[in-house]
Amino acid sequence: MKLLRSYLFWTYERGSMHYDVMVSLILVFLFLSPRFIDYGDKPVATVPLRDSEILVKEAGTSGLKNKFIYEIRASSTTGSPNPSQSEDDRRATILRIVEPISGEVTLDHYEPVLDNKGKTVAYDAYVLR
Repeated sequence: MKLLRSYLFWTYERGSMHYDVMVSLILVFLFLSPRFIDYGDKPVATVPLRDSEILVKEAGTSGLKNKFIYEIRASSTTGSPNPSQSEDDRRATILRIVEPISGEVTLDHYEPVLDNKGKTVAYDAYVLR
């Protein structure tokens, strides 16, 4: 009982064997617990806050060309792609927004980014350059 009490109240001096055991157990818990315990944390989707913002992410290569993902906010204004446009108009709008930033590019495909209610808030444009 005395041993448990001393571990619980951390009465051992720094550098002693018992102190090192406790520190080691804490480190093992910190590094191994995420593998076995689901803490429910998920990365937050980053969506541009304003229509004028565009997030660019590198997505590797495709053949000899570099692949990038441009995340463009969807809005009802005429300058941004929106769900009410036809697919050809949406592709043209995405290219019109991306080309001033990157020069001449090839739009491979695009995917809508949905919020938790299923509403399209942005588009991920996969571009080859």
